[in-house]
Amino acid sequence: MKVLLWHVHGSWTTSFVQGSHDYLLPVTPDRGPDGLGRARTWEWPASAREVTPDQLRDEDVDVVVLQRPRDLELVREWLGREPGRDLPAVFLEHNAPDGAVPNTRHPLADQSAIPIAHVTFFNQLFYDNGSAPTTVIEHGIVDPGERYTGELARAGVVVNEPVRRGRYTGGDLLPLLSAAAPLDVFGMGLAGLHERYGLDPDRVGLHDDPPQAAMHDELARRRVYVHPVRWTSLGLSLLEAMHLGMPVVGLATTEAVEAVPAEAGVLSTRPERLAEAIRHFVAEPDAARLAGKAARAAALERYGLDRFLTDWDTLLAEVTR
Repeated sequence: MKVLLWHVHGSWTTSFVQGSHDYLLPVTPDRGPDGLGRARTWEWPASAREVTPDQLRDEDVDVVVLQRPRDLELVREWLGREPGRDLPAVFLEHNAPDGAVPNTRHPLADQSAIPIAHVTFFNQLFYDNGSAPTTVIEHGIVDPGERYTGELARAGVVVNEPVRRGRYTGGDLLPLLSAAAPLDVFGMGLAGLHERYGLDPDRVGLHDDPPQAAMHDELARRRVYVHPVRWTSLGLSLLEAMHLGMPVVGLATTEAVEAVPAEAGVLSTRPERLAEAIRHFVAEPDAARLAGKAARAAALERYGLDRFLTDWDTLLAEVTR
């Protein structure tokens, strides 16, 4: 099956392209949002191939995975086909609802031609989907392996663009959390983080845009993984840290409460409780290691790659019947 999709979310796409299909990724000269092409910091198989908008006309596309309302327009413009009518389609919703939650209307609410695939049950519940058909396909992770050593008495955080995204990603909590233990923040768009929140560079290290494999190695050397994000669907970095075998300390918000069992760490809506848990794991390496093993076991059971790919194969088969 030839599957058209845009490179919107690199970590999610890394898992999706591990399947058995031919994955067509639009590429434009500027490699902008409409044509980012293949990833440069993730390893993708040869079956994930770049195609220009002109080349798409000659491809016999079987199905499109839409991820933005803009993608509907691009299919019409580049292929001359109507998604859901002339071309089978699924709309993949990555994001938690925004705006007037819980009354946020999904952009594809109340249509029947294109099913909405949410990545968490939280998203399906909190969006107003109207009468649109919906399903949930939970994340699946390419297992990076159990790399945890916890040799550094520091905490690791992974977050992208925390300055631009502000309270969504919990940057304002970092002063309190870094007082509990030194933090290392990994991700994209970290410039200005110290200045924005008055962080002490001796307590908070920044690692901007590292390659994924190198980041996993470094993250696994930290004693505990900290997830201060207030409002996101379900951070794939959290699931990756669990796969690495790291204990988790994070905010008990959105889908995190379903993903992290009690034996795998501490979730709370009280920042002071999170700081206390960080201190505990940093001071007790044996407890950290045991929690990390529980985190890995839970992640493998619920967020394994095989289940993820099987669920997507089932959905794609249904819409192309």
